[in-house]
This record gives sequence, structure tokens and C-alpha cells, in this order.
Amino acid sequence: MALHPKIIDLTLDRVWRLLGALDHPERRLPPVIHIAGTNGKGSTQAMIRAGLEGAGKTVHAYTSPHLARFHERIRLAGDLISEDHLTQVLDRCYEANGGESITYFEITTVAAILAFAETPADYTLLEVGLGGRLDATNVVDPVLSVITPVSIDHTQYLGDTIAKIAGEKAGIIKRGVPVVVGPQEDAAFEVIEGVAARLGAPVIAQGQQWHVWEERGRLVFQDETGLVDLPKPVLIGAHQIDNAGAAIAALRTLGFGEDACEAAMTKAEWPARMQRLKRGPLVEIAGGAELWLDGGHNPAAGEAIAKVLDGLHDKPLYLICGMLNTKDIAGFMRPLMGHAERLTAVSIPGEAATLSAEETARAAKNAGMIADTAADVASALRTIVAEAPGARVLICGSLYLAGQVLRENG
Repeated sequence: MALHPKIIDLTLDRVWRLLGALDHPERRLPPVIHIAGTNGKGSTQAMIRAGLEGAGKTVHAYTSPHLARFHERIRLAGDLISEDHLTQVLDRCYEANGGESITYFEITTVAAILAFAETPADYTLLEVGLGGRLDATNVVDPVLSVITPVSIDHTQYLGDTIAKIAGEKAGIIKRGVPVVVGPQEDAAFEVIEGVAARLGAPVIAQGQQWHVWEERGRLVFQDETGLVDLPKPVLIGAHQIDNAGAAIAALRTLGFGEDACEAAMTKAEWPARMQRLKRGPLVEIAGGAELWLDGGHNPAAGEAIAKVLDGLHDKPLYLICGMLNTKDIAGFMRPLMGHAERLTAVSIPGEAATLSAEETARAAKNAGMIADTAADVASALRTIVAEAPGARVLICGSLYLAGQVLRENG
């Protein structure tokens, strides 16, 4: 069987055909929470999962892309799918597909849905891959939809304005199904609100039905049923306060109480989001330097990273950065200007769409940074720690680079 020649081809026809050949497993899923957005959907999903599990529920979770291993995309009742189980469901999907054209993301999404339908659990968390309206995950009847902040990204597929992109994300809203909405630009919120109104979907939006803020090192959440005082989320960064708010709003909409909300704050794990690396070969190279990793790659992610860095001035900061040529490189780098002593650019091995180290360094210089290049992350790290042994080093620019770092670092 030949996979579809395009990596991304937004239509649901092939997915519906394959689901039909498998006797519609999407109709047999545990209750679905469907999550779309440009930024924060993975973190929000991780917090919702931690909250549900903290309340004693078993949870399926689907996310993409993976970082180190494909199995990270499919979590069955709390555990990553096994090699044998993954092979079995993929084989069944390939056989049912009968040699027809289908993309990699489509067939792997259907395989996840098949595994979820056949494994008992209390809830299913589905993270949209790209957009929403025509994403391969948009074949479900959820009990709740969640839309995290919408910003400019993937313009070649989703449109070149916030309103157009928000229209694609709002495609996950279903008739009569509540939708939790994180902070949005006005143009995005108008579109989301309009779609929800047309479908009679109750909107539970930040700034209207709920509010969240940090106060005295705690997180305070308020909605129409009252105020909750919680620990700050373990995921680092001011932007995680908003993501935490969306997770709490989702949990409370589903009827869960304070214990679930506290678990969402204290138990969530989400690698490569301002993650401090504490062991492994790259940490050994770093020696006395701090080593951090973040997979954010668009302007909103650059701003979120910059806000974290605003509070970290105790050590000189060095960036190691690799990016894809499909991203707004200048938009990502501009907020980071003034935070780092230097940016060392690397290419991302094995990625056809990688920018060369030279192109990334040129973009950094255009954004006002001092920049050079290195052959790879380890080489960049050695040069930095030779110059500044007590530095803080942040590897950033791409989830694909982050995945390679996690593999290399064991």
C-alpha cells in the first residue's frame, strides 16, 4: 500500500472510509474531550489528564507529534501503547484500508481510535493534529470541546488571518456540546463565539464565564460556582496559568471537584515545555551549566518563553536553536532578543524541512541577536560551557529538535 503522497491533505473522506471499513470504532469510544488550539493544547491536555486520573478515572490520550518515540502519541488507560498492540492495530488498519491512498497521520489516528474503542476507560482525550475542522480527529461526538489560544501558524493550510485560523479550530465545536475557550484575540473569539451560537453550544470562556490568576505564589480560579485556591501548576511559565485555567474549567464543567483540580496542577507532566534536564549525556557535557529544553516554535511560543526568561536573570543565558523552514522564524526570535548572550544555530538531523544552521543564525542576527553556528547540539553545548561554565542553556525552536535532544540524552 502506498501512503498518500502529501504529508498533509486536509479532508475527512479517507478517514471516514477507513472507519467504516473497521465498523466505526469512533462510535464506541469512552466519553471524548476534544482539544484544539495553536498553543497550549498539549499542556492543557496533560493537566486535564492529571486531574481526571487524580479523581480515580482511567484515561485514554492521543497527542502529536511525538518527541522521542511514536508510542508517546497513544496512551491507553494511562499507559503508553505497547509495541505489540501498536503493531496489531496498525496492521488491522492497513488491511482494512485495502491499498487505498491515506496519509500517515490519518492511518495512525484511526489506529489510535481503534485501540481506544477496544480498551475500557472512563474518558478519551483527543488532541487535534492540525486545525480542527478537517483534522483526522474530528470524527467524534465529544462530551466537551476545548479551544486553547489561537495564533498565526500553519498559514499554508489554515489561512493567513487569525479569523480564518480560528474558523478552522472552531470546526471541532459540536451542536449542543459545551466548549471551554482559553484567552483569545478579539478576532478569534468572535469567530469561535459565532460558530458556538449557530450550533447552540454553551461557551465557557476565559474573561467571561471564568477567570484565572496568580496570587502570592498560588493559582486562583473563579467561575460562576465559586472561587478555588490551588497550587501553581508544576508546568513552568506564565502562559501555563491560562492553560491551567482551561483545564480547571474543563474539569469543573465535567462535574469534578477540588481534588481533581489540585491533581491537575501538581501531577501534570509534559516534556519539552520549559523542561529542566537533570541527567543524561548532554547534562554531563553541560557540567555546572543548567540545561533547559522547550519545543515551542511560533511567535506566541517565543513570547511565552521570553516571559519565563524575564524572571531568570541570575545566570547568563545561551540559546541553542534549530527550526523548520515552515515556521515564522523572525516572529519566534523577536521576543527573545535581549535575553540571551548568544544564539548558536544548528540544523535538525533527519528533517527535510529543517533550516540550515546558517539560515537560522542569519534570522537571529536579523532579529538583533549575536549568533553563530555549530555542527550539532553537543558541539554547541561544549563551546558554550567552555566560555561560560555557570551559564543557563536553553535548547529551543522546534518539537523535532526537542525530540532529538530527548533521544540523544537518553
